[in-house]
Amino acid sequence: MKIHVLSLFPEMFTGVFNSSILKKAQEKEAVSLEVTDFRMYSGNKHHQVDDYPYGGGAGMVLKPEPLFQAVEAITSTSKKPRIILMCPQGERFTQKKAEEFAQEEELIFLCGHYEGYDERIREHLVTDEVSIGDFILTGGELGAMTVIDSVVRLLPGVLGNGDSSVQDSFSTGMLEHPHYTRPADFRGMTVPDVLMSGNHAKIEKWRHEESLFRTWSRRPDLLTFLNLSEADQQLISQWEQNKNN
Repeated sequence: MKIHVLSLFPEMFTGVFNSSILKKAQEKEAVSLEVTDFRMYSGNKHHQVDDYPYGGGAGMVLKPEPLFQAVEAITSTSKKPRIILMCPQGERFTQKKAEEFAQEEELIFLCGHYEGYDERIREHLVTDEVSIGDFILTGGELGAMTVIDSVVRLLPGVLGNGDSSVQDSFSTGMLEHPHYTRPADFRGMTVPDVLMSGNHAKIEKWRHEESLFRTWSRRPDLLTFLNLSEADQQLISQWEQNKNN
């Protein structure tokens, strides 16, 4: 996969792209990551990329020319990529969206600043608008880093264990079950016996039920999207009765 980022502050990505999973993914040649300062495409000697909004109002607005020209420079030698605008007005980013993006060969992220984007960027340049939550950041860089990390870890061969991303919270539609490691007894706090039983069927059943309980107790809204078995529904009914009692 090729990932391009257009940002006014490319130095923000240095530590993130050269650490941990993103660094390993590049070393394995699973992804190439490139950050471009789109001031280079401003077309004026002062490298101005923003201007006052028509009609008046507070703040400055990103001009269309730099972003259009930067994207055109990238896409002149490539297939048509997904062009993702990081914006609080965008679609809420989810694991499902990460899995969708992970199927693409090329992604371009646009990171804005100031009051917003010229509307022609939304209407005629981007394919997706994405938000990581209902809050405002100084710019789109931190949001883009979040999305890129969640996408790259899904690429084949990036994680050491291929099952890790499949079992993550939200990948199955539920929150992930609890995890334990050595020692089995830490200050009197012990690991559940079933996990040391060697009975894989019982372990999988325990993990499924724990995942279901954790989802029911912490994120019950997720249950509405699941096709629950009769056994799952009975468990939830029992938990609800115990809660009400």
